[in-house]
Amino acid sequence: MARTYDALVIGGGVMGASIAYHLARAGVGRVALVERREICSGNTRKSGAIIRMHYSNDPEAKLALASLPYFQRWSEMVGGSCGFRETGFALLVGPENLDRLRRNVTRLRALGVETSVVGPDELREIMPSLQTEGVAGAAYEPTGGYADALQTTLSLVDAARQLGVEVLEGTTVTAIAAAGGRVTGVSTLGDDLAAPIVVCAANTWSPALLRTVGVEAPVTPRRAQVAYFDRPATYTCPHLVVLDTTTALYTRAHNDDQILGGAADESVTTSTDPDDNDERADPGFQDEVAARMRVRVPSLASARHARAEAGMYDMSPDTRAILDRVPGLDGLYLAAGFSGTGFKKAPAVGLGLSELILRGAATSVDLVPFRWSRFAEDAPIHGADEYVLPQSWGHTF
Repeated sequence: MARTYDALVIGGGVMGASIAYHLARAGVGRVALVERREICSGNTRKSGAIIRMHYSNDPEAKLALASLPYFQRWSEMVGGSCGFRETGFALLVGPENLDRLRRNVTRLRALGVETSVVGPDELREIMPSLQTEGVAGAAYEPTGGYADALQTTLSLVDAARQLGVEVLEGTTVTAIAAAGGRVTGVSTLGDDLAAPIVVCAANTWSPALLRTVGVEAPVTPRRAQVAYFDRPATYTCPHLVVLDTTTALYTRAHNDDQILGGAADESVTTSTDPDDNDERADPGFQDEVAARMRVRVPSLASARHARAEAGMYDMSPDTRAILDRVPGLDGLYLAAGFSGTGFKKAPAVGLGLSELILRGAATSVDLVPFRWSRFAEDAPIHGADEYVLPQSWGHTF
């Protein structure tokens, strides 16, 4: 006989961990978090784990803003540590995007985001090592920074366990089960698991799982790489989280001894099967990141390669998440399509989905813009002042 639960969450990344934790905190009886490998072994572990509020659209900015207090008071709100470091965040733009940046900052300030427009001179005062040639201005958030993706996920899982969540690692879900128009559980390579509520938060594995119940999810994979460099002993400058739209580069400190960098690249080849993704970075990727970092932070020219790795983004048509019931099947929910910008929103996503599942609507955050039907309604999530970006980014900010 199948083991029986009140709710199943598929996917042991930061999203699945947050959803399981919030369901348990809301009083759902028996919850299981099901992960095919081990907790935080997928794209979350390869995330830049950046904490920022800057988005060109309100729905994403609101989710990020609602999540910020969690990161700031993690031990109080969740327990354990998320490794959050408040380094500050800056989004750099060229002249073609400066007016858009100003309007976005005005809009974000009205939402309650602590942000301002700074010019190149002020930006260099904040981060003296920054070379600002080609930069017309930046949006600066002093409360931005980064967290530790592994610590964040593990502490959510530990908190969930303390609330009674059963964590099933090494358990591969092969199919979602349904009957009479509603979900009934999942099949795994081992036992069948029965539950009236199933949340699919399986990143790029989500479409194949939903296909087992005849549902096509508008989510496609995109290979994403990140590189780490040893921090030179002579480099003692404060290192902001920098998202540079002029060079398609992002970079941040990584603890006290490394620098993390990522470079958008449209030349990478993405497998359509997430099981076929080579988790090693492409040859030359670290060199490309290093070259872009030298342009923006010349004093990192001597930084030595440490390691690099590759994950997969779950891309939606408008590069925004789908957080909703799965159409046509009661009790089945999807949290996917984050398109590489989900980590910072995970606490609010978990809270909002738990409310949607238990109350029929999210009340703490607004998930309506992230509804599945927006694509059929021709109502994608877009901001009025989205930035003109190199095609290689693959998504907007």
